[in-house]
Amino acid sequence: MNTEIKNTVQASSQKSQYDEMAKQLIGHKIILAHILAKTVDEFIGMNPKDVVPFIEGDPLIGVVPVEPGLTNAQTVEKGQKVIGFNSENGEINEGLVRFDIVFYVRMKDGISQIILNVEAQKDRPSGYSILNRAVFYVSRLISSQKGRDFENTNYNDMKSVYSIWLVMNMEENTLTHMHLTKEDILGSYNWPGNMDLFHIVMIGLARELPEHEEETSLHRLLGTLLSATLGTERKLDIIKTEYNIPIESKLREDVDTMCNLSQGIWETAEAAGRAAGEAAGRAAGEAAKEASMILTMRKAGYSYEEISKISSLTKEQIQKIEADSRVSI
Repeated sequence: MNTEIKNTVQASSQKSQYDEMAKQLIGHKIILAHILAKTVDEFIGMNPKDVVPFIEGDPLIGVVPVEPGLTNAQTVEKGQKVIGFNSENGEINEGLVRFDIVFYVRMKDGISQIILNVEAQKDRPSGYSILNRAVFYVSRLISSQKGRDFENTNYNDMKSVYSIWLVMNMEENTLTHMHLTKEDILGSYNWPGNMDLFHIVMIGLARELPEHEEETSLHRLLGTLLSATLGTERKLDIIKTEYNIPIESKLREDVDTMCNLSQGIWETAEAAGRAAGEAAGRAAGEAAKEASMILTMRKAGYSYEEISKISSLTKEQIQKIEADSRVSI
């Protein structure tokens, strides 16, 4: 394996690990509680620490398939049907698309439940509209309840579903709630049923970390956790002093791992750049080094926005490097 291919494969592997660690960090119950306290009507205004007990069991992270027919698990154990989310080993059927995080939340009445899905995206996808994907995900979580949360035609037993999307590298911090509404065209009959079944929440995270203000407090917390530039101690300091989140060993370990992965990805790209720079000669070495770093990261799947944030190059400059590379081949 030549050096360029080796560096690209290594960067891609590190990126995959980085994405997985991002899910693990968000999946800590105290972090999910902060999200719930800002997005779900039942918990808005509550202290996130008081929300934690309402999260049932351990959130399922990256193991529940999205594909129709695969979201449910229905097995028979000792003569009794056991039903729940189909939590597969992530190494099996690697091609399957899986929900990032899925979990049940008990409501304050102690009886009813809702289903929460949290998805993390490094930037807006270019090949499709992210809202369309969110609609598909929330629809799957509603339809998959048949046979798991309700039987036959007992549609009144359906649970409300929230699909919450964290989209990084946005131009500004945003928070948008989309749900069912009723519009009377003729007459005003009050149709029986639950208008509260369908919720999509889009959380846009700006590239720059906002100040700790009430309206952007969730954005600052998530931005801190997912930052590719802040070091471990700085992240932990913000989490502890500004949000009063206890720094347990698992949280510290996950934050440290993510920071190390961020550093490793950049060092791999730098290694590719150094090799190219040495081969190109001293005069053009720095330019070749930078170009090789950019190309390595692009081949590993990094977006223009992510590379721009790390390298300080504009999207147009990165695209020119790609174009020049294709011309020179």
